[in-house]
Formats: sequence, structure tokens, C-alpha cells
Amino acid sequence: MARALPCWFLIAAFLPIAAGADANHPMPQLTPDARVSAMVAGVDSTRLSQSVDTLVNFGTRNDFSENASTATHGVFGARDWIAAQFRAIAAGTGGRMTVALDTYLQPKTKRTPRAVTESSVIATLQGDAPGRIYVMASHFDDCDGSCVDGDGAAPGADDNASAVAAVLEAARATAQTHFRGTIVFACFDGEELGLWGSAHFASELAARHAPVLAVLNNDIVGETSGGNGEAEPHVVRVFSEGLPAGADRADVNATGSENDSPSRELARFVGETVPVYVPDFRVRQIYRADRFLRGGDQESFQDQGYAAIRFVEAHENYEHQHQNVRMENGQQYGDLDQFIDAAYLARVTQANVAALATLALGPAPPTQVRMVTKHLGYATELRWETDPSAASYEVVWRASDASQWQYAADAGDVTNFSVPASKDDYVFGVRAVDAAGLRSPAVYPVPTKQ
Repeated sequence: MARALPCWFLIAAFLPIAAGADANHPMPQLTPDARVSAMVAGVDSTRLSQSVDTLVNFGTRNDFSENASTATHGVFGARDWIAAQFRAIAAGTGGRMTVALDTYLQPKTKRTPRAVTESSVIATLQGDAPGRIYVMASHFDDCDGSCVDGDGAAPGADDNASAVAAVLEAARATAQTHFRGTIVFACFDGEELGLWGSAHFASELAARHAPVLAVLNNDIVGETSGGNGEAEPHVVRVFSEGLPAGADRADVNATGSENDSPSRELARFVGETVPVYVPDFRVRQIYRADRFLRGGDQESFQDQGYAAIRFVEAHENYEHQHQNVRMENGQQYGDLDQFIDAAYLARVTQANVAALATLALGPAPPTQVRMVTKHLGYATELRWETDPSAASYEVVWRASDASQWQYAADAGDVTNFSVPASKDDYVFGVRAVDAAGLRSPAVYPVPTKQ
């Protein structure tokens, strides 16, 4: 509940701010939180390289190597090593982190020769406040030229040992911190054959109505040079879906919300947060669910209605993905660890840690956010419900043809606020701010005539 406020303050919240409100209300300059900075600084590129090398040395992590797996070979050998790393991290958390396997039998499909056991690794760092779960995800299975070949060499360095290493390193960097929200570190099996492991886990979460507020999926995050020779070692792409599951076409057209799904708001939050803690690194927003002809585990969560995004390197090299290891016409094919840029992988990991820690430390986003549309007018009235973790709220807005938030106004600790900008011309959001200045992702308002 919001604290009681003087009547004059509540009245003032509905008064026009000032003429030229846009120019007078730029987006705030975010400042780093010392706790988040310390976690970001804890990311170690040497450990990341060691993790990638270890995973590559299992020879293959193809799903169909499960019957031939040993402690040092195959998909389940890799799974057991990942689980052991999480357990070592959990040992220093006083019981706050637990490690489990999400195992089930995947039936035969048209693409596969037989049924196969899937077994994902899930590490959960319990937060202090209920009702908030944040997921950082990757997948550890891989492919050579055939995703049903359990015998061939499939090093899988970039796709996706790089992201597994990032998830493990993020867990190490954050495990000693007490967060408000619960963090799940997930390394999924079966991504290459149909997002199997993530689909199974996400559906289990949805079945028990788990309050997952954000999913940061990482997939192919270790190389800087693309097959076309382009390289951007200080850029990561973030993919986000436009329309969430169950979106109504008529509602989207009427409200203009096609660029403001929960996943898209999460992507904007990441894009704003990362440069605060990794100043030499930039997020490039890609406004689609994933690349053409490809997919990722974030889609399993989006299918269940959860906000989810994908991190992927700026320029991919297709000669290294899903290829048999070989030298052909002077060209090296195969997903080898020699192509991993450890410094770049460290920056991607730091970007994830910055966003994840800010989400889990910061305030819960406002709920029941509404934009009142019962009257024509030149101002826009917004309403929302508060949370004890927030000290105040901030209204953000942008021109309808702008991709990022452009303007902001401090609303204080209230549940109503009026912005002197037309709801017909601008897009609005409301986000929570805590006492330390950490902000939640913005929440897009639902129009109401009540």
C-alpha cells in the first residue's frame, strides 16, 4: 500500500506539469548501484574459457549420445559436470541455492529415430521476497552436421558452450548476494531438436502459475567475427517478440501496442541498464522473436505468456554452426573453441549479470497499470497498484514512432498521475523505483473507461 500523502500532493499529481513537458522531462541519467557493479566486476574471462574448453572436451553433447555417455564423454557426462559446478557454487550459499535435474522421456518425432531421455540442469537461488522469479537460461546440447548423430564429433563451442559458461559464471558472480527476487539458472537439454527441455520446464512453471517476470536466454554468444568478415566486439543483439501469446489483433490495432509486449519492455530495460555497468558495450535491439530459420529457448517461455528475450552475438559465422569438423578448400568448418573470444564472452556475461541483478535486487514492477480513456483531452491519466518494494513510481513516454523511451516524470509514491501529453500521440509506461534508485522494467498500460 502507498503511504498516506497530503491532499495537496494528490491534487498536484493531476495538474499539468508544465508547457513543453517533453523538453522538460528527459529520461533520467541512471547511476550504477555498488552491489551490481561488484557482481559485474566478478566475472572472470579465464573461468569462462575454461568452462567452454571443458564442455568441448566431452567430444559431443548430442542428445543421442546419452547411452554412450561417461564421466568424460557425451551429453550426460556434460550434464553431470554442469550440475557439479552448480553444486559447488551452492555450497557457499547457506542453503539458498538448490540444484535439480528436470528429466523426462521425449517421445519419437518425425525428425528423430527414437525416443530419447532429456535432462536439464536447474539451479535455483532463493530470493527474500515471494512472488518474483527471474531466469537466466542456455542450452548445453549440440549438433554436428546432423542433430541426430550421437556418434560424431560435435564440439559445440559457440553453440552453446559459450552460453552455458556464461550462466555458470553469472551464478558464481551473484550467489553470495541476497536478492529480493528468486533467480533460476537453467541449462537446458534438447534445444537443437525442438526446444524440448525449455518447453518442458516452462510448461511446468506455467502449470503451477509460477510468477516468472523475466527470462534472459543466451544462445551463441562467444564469437565476434561473422562469416562475412564483419566484427563488432562491443555489441550484442537482443531479440524480443512483438505480440505476446494470446494477443488480440483488434486490441493491438486499437491501442498501438505492437511494440510494447512484456518481452519488448524487458529488452528496453536491458538496453538501458547494460551501458551503466558495461560502458564499452552496447545492446542492439532486434524487434523479432528470433532469427529466420532458427529459434531459441526464449520462445518456450513466450509461448507460456512469460516475458523472454534472447542474447546472441552481433555477427554469426555459419561455417561454425551445425557443421562437421573439417578443413575444406582452406576453410575451417566446425564449432571449435579456437574461435571463442573470451573477452567478448565476458562482456556478454557482464551484461546479463547487470540486468539480472538489477531485476532481482530492484523493485517489483507496478501491477494493474491502466490508462484512463473515458474523456477526450490533452493530458493522459495513468493508474496503477503499488508494491512495498517501491519507494516511488516513474512515468515514461515516447512518440508513437520512436523505439525507445524518450521522456520521464517522477510521479512520487502515488497510484495516479497525469502527463500533459496526448494519449493519441504518445506511448506510455509506468515503472517502479526503489530507495536505492533501481528501476523495474516499464509496464504498458491497458486502456480503461472506468
